[in-house]
Amino acid sequence: MPVYSTLLRCCTTLMAAISLPMGALAADVAVLSAGAIEPGIKAAAAAFEKQTGHSVKITFNTAPELRKRMQANPAFDVVVAPPAVIADFAAANKLAAARANVGRVGMGVTVRDGAPAPDISSADAIKKAILSAESLVFNRASTGLYLEGLLKKMDVYSQIESKTSRYPDGASVLEHVIKGKGTEIGFAAMTEILLYTGKGLQLVGPLPADIQNYTAYTAAPLASSQQQALAQQFVAFLTGPVGKPLFVAAGITD
Repeated sequence: MPVYSTLLRCCTTLMAAISLPMGALAADVAVLSAGAIEPGIKAAAAAFEKQTGHSVKITFNTAPELRKRMQANPAFDVVVAPPAVIADFAAANKLAAARANVGRVGMGVTVRDGAPAPDISSADAIKKAILSAESLVFNRASTGLYLEGLLKKMDVYSQIESKTSRYPDGASVLEHVIKGKGTEIGFAAMTEILLYTGKGLQLVGPLPADIQNYTAYTAAPLASSQQQALAQQFVAFLTGPVGKPLFVAAGITD
């Protein structure tokens, strides 16, 4: 019996010694990301966690907010943002050399469930729908800035500005549309609209090809990250054989 007890204690001690280093190797990857790729990067992060045992903590912001967060030298390991934003961060020596282009997201049109879907088959149809709508909703981030410029090119922005609601991010736009009334039209990233489809919104469709706008997104490790190897491993995973198909499935294409 004493021999058995001694053996049991030795085995328990050995297992603890073996498991401790494994637990110590697990780490958190802190990611600062644009919101439009949320469904893709969440799926890829979950797959990365399953494959590696590490945890991924993602904070989402719009492109303008990403700039503000980065000015404060935040404690993140990886940032995912449009190429122009990434270029600014790189110029400020905030990024490591590694890069991964995770894909691009197009712009879509949405209305609340039960509302009539406007004709968006052409640029002229979009113009007529916008002029006849009771109200319009879009953000002040990348997609909204593009749409504002498009409406100015169409020479209708001054006519519709008074009936337009703007929000900092896509989620606020879509929540507004869900609670809206009349012939209100919302514009947002396709990926964001798909997250709300069946929850009070219907996707009318993407903008016509001749006026469509795609926002690309690039991932890069921060130079200030204290775990460079892990940050670079995560960035590479996003465009690897496991991560890339998850982005494509979420509507984030090359």
